[in-house]
Amino acid sequence: MLKNKEKRQFIQDEVLTTPEAIELLEISRARLSKMIKDGKITPAKKLGCVSLFWKGDVIEKKKELVKLRQQYRPFEN
Repeated sequence: MLKNKEKRQFIQDEVLTTPEAIELLEISRARLSKMIKDGKITPAKKLGCVSLFWKGDVIEKKKELVKLRQQYRPFEN
């Protein structure tokens, strides 16, 4: 069983808030909302207007977005 300090550290290391996810993905809040609505990314937990995301999921989505940007917007590189 994890101690409270270990639990807090795990959450701090592995869970992102909406603003943190937006910053990591380099997208707007509206774009993130659309991605959630379209099922392209799923919050680990949603309470009203607050969403929490697994860091690993966001990192994987970031890799996907980078690949798509390179493919469809090569002039930005």
